Amino acid sequence: MAASLGPLVGAIDQGTSSTRFLVFNAETAELLSHHQVEIKQEFPKEGWVEQDPMEILNSVYECVEKTCEKMQELNIDIANIRAIGVTNQRETTVVWDKTTGEPLYNAIVWLDLRTQSTVERLLKRVPGKNKTFSKFKTGLPLSTYFSAVKLRWLLDNVEEIKKAVEDGRAMFGTIDSWLIWSLTGGKNGGIHCTDVTNASRTMLFNIHSLEWDAELCKFFDIPMEILPNVRSSSEIYGVMVCFPVFESGALTGVPISGCLGDQHAALVGQMCFQDGQAKNTYGTGCFLLCNTGQKSVFSQHGLITTIAYKMGRDKPVFYALEGSVAIAGAVVRWLRDNLGIAQSSQEVEKLAADVGTSYGCYFVPAFSGLYAPYWEPSARGIICGLTQFTNKNHIAFAALEAVCFQTREILDAMNKDCGIPLSQLQVDGGMTNNKILMQLQSDILCIPVVKPSMSETTALGAAMAAGAAEGVEVWSLNPGDLTAVTCERFEPQINPEESEYRYARWKKAVMKSMGWETSGGPSNGKAK
Repeated sequence: MAASLGPLVGAIDQGTSSTRFLVFNAETAELLSHHQVEIKQEFPKEGWVEQDPMEILNSVYECVEKTCEKMQELNIDIANIRAIGVTNQRETTVVWDKTTGEPLYNAIVWLDLRTQSTVERLLKRVPGKNKTFSKFKTGLPLSTYFSAVKLRWLLDNVEEIKKAVEDGRAMFGTIDSWLIWSLTGGKNGGIHCTDVTNASRTMLFNIHSLEWDAELCKFFDIPMEILPNVRSSSEIYGVMVCFPVFESGALTGVPISGCLGDQHAALVGQMCFQDGQAKNTYGTGCFLLCNTGQKSVFSQHGLITTIAYKMGRDKPVFYALEGSVAIAGAVVRWLRDNLGIAQSSQEVEKLAADVGTSYGCYFVPAFSGLYAPYWEPSARGIICGLTQFTNKNHIAFAALEAVCFQTREILDAMNKDCGIPLSQLQVDGGMTNNKILMQLQSDILCIPVVKPSMSETTALGAAMAAGAAEGVEVWSLNPGDLTAVTCERFEPQINPEESEYRYARWKKAVMKSMGWETSGGPSNGKAK
């Protein structure tokens, strides 16, 4: 007889490097079971980053199936799963055929740089080539990072997509839309929707009126009929349909009722519901979000304005300031897969720990240009300050330091924009298990770093949104009902002068990484 634990909520967490399905107890927020599958990234040309949308979808099926099996082994009744939330890597762009249910091209990942020439071409049409021309509508600068330019590239370069648009067969979506459409029936009545947080990352969405913007769609020449319906982050979008791949028929009929971009979900999972509360997530990239309440704040220092969440159809929208860093965990993956200096992420940590210093070596991992606060697409990665003494340990240490310095840059910008410096930094994400990194981060910021003992805050945020949705209502978001989280604290241990000296040297290295690449190079070919 399976044990009953009260209502449970599932969360699909589809990230850049892996997919996970996690199940939480809605009353205690305890993580009961999960399964993870790593996702392949393809680099067909220099600066290009793609993923197979079918592989992503199948990884979700596999994670759901395996988690349900684990729960049965633990004697937990999966019939108690009342709702499912979806959280996802943002901006990554998929176009599919609604009659076959098949993608028409690989997903173009947020990190991808092929659209640099598209960006430059579009900028020529903007008075004064002003990158921030749509800032007060979208909160975003014109950059390779956001979905609109990726979609423009697909429409310009992929014949199948052009034809599908002409025939009225094409659907566009970010990963959340692709998953929700597929999971709620796909070509047989799937729901084509997204939520306000994901929509706010496309550059086609007005973050005040909460609608697709006809003027911006015209500027990017994007047909509005291919766009998904925009909904709140917490409402029933549709129900899970039975799939031939699910032998158990698990979760058929369970509502999908939460949807947030991964960084927004982490803000919710860290309980940052008050104006001025902030969190930093260390995943493939690094993302610092600060809740600015029901007012949008526009940065003077290179941050972007984004929608934090909207917890229900009739609930108010909350905004956030965001500092986005493209490469964080990805630098460790690069040391492992490209340089081969370590077999695992843990080994990179050990290499760094063995020396405890970069010995004057600085690593600027601008593999996809620089995001906040510079928005400099021409930058490329550099390692400088090398001597005959430098070895792989120092480079490993410099890579971890780079993650911390990049966070310091966006935290400095955040403090200037908000006027009230953060007294501590709440952190989450896969890399926070690296204790060296967390101590280093505290040393470089000169403030304490606080990590919740349950590091799966992104999935937790999606589960909270799903469980709190009208018609589900198994998870209360009232401040009094939220479970207190146990945390680990890291206090600064070096003197601020040394920290400032190292930070100044880092800034010098950043300047040297800029202006490296022009878009006239060989990497702007058409799609095959």
